[in-house]
Amino acid sequence: MKLKLAICLAFLLQSFISVSQNAKELYYDFEVGVIEHLEEYIPEDIMITNEAGELVNLKKQIDKPTALIFVYYRCPGICSPLMDGLAEVIEKSDLELSEDYQVITISFDPTETIDLAIKKKNNYKSLVKGKNTEEGWKFFTADSLNIVKATQSMGFRYKKTGNDYTHAATVIVLSPEGKITRYLNGTYFLPFEFKLAMLEASKGQAGPTINKILQYCYSYDPVGQAYVLNITKITGTIILAMGIIIFLLLVIRKPRKKRS
Repeated sequence: MKLKLAICLAFLLQSFISVSQNAKELYYDFEVGVIEHLEEYIPEDIMITNEAGELVNLKKQIDKPTALIFVYYRCPGICSPLMDGLAEVIEKSDLELSEDYQVITISFDPTETIDLAIKKKNNYKSLVKGKNTEEGWKFFTADSLNIVKATQSMGFRYKKTGNDYTHAATVIVLSPEGKITRYLNGTYFLPFEFKLAMLEASKGQAGPTINKILQYCYSYDPVGQAYVLNITKITGTIILAMGIIIFLLLVIRKPRKKRS
């Protein structure tokens, strides 16, 4: 019986190691999406251009809980829904923009100018009512080297397709010290979820792992520019779990003694 149990445990361990390795390879292999870098700090040397046309250090701009998004300002797809969703939750939130937290928007297209960033900011200044978007929602551009540093350090992956880019939509939440504390994926945000993320960031606390579970269950569809349920992953996981359970039952179950 002990031998059977040992064999069973060895099989389970090998299965989980194999699944983990395959999942990790798949996770880091995709070109478009978000890889969470929770508990990590953004680099000290990322330089970006502010609305006054000045070259400034990104980390020095972060002195309070920060919601950071990567977009490109002429984006015809998911960038506008992302910023619209952010504008909506800013307006609904009982936290005060520029006092309790701030929003930073960075273009990952190195060809875009700060004039385009200012134009985009003015659009959202007129859209969001009753909040200090002038001081609390800042727009930036950057050169290609600093864009690569910033996006890679925060796990934001995108791909150039023709004159445009394929990318995901996410809000990266940073503590006042520049630590990544949470990722809010998608284009719609609940006020409670957003407030909780900002309060956790103010304490330097990383968010729950629910995003990793959702990220496993959902994949980003570049064509539809939306997150879709990954049936293959879920089905494969269920089949593997059922197979392990059946194997355990067959190995551990004691054979019935025959009646004489």
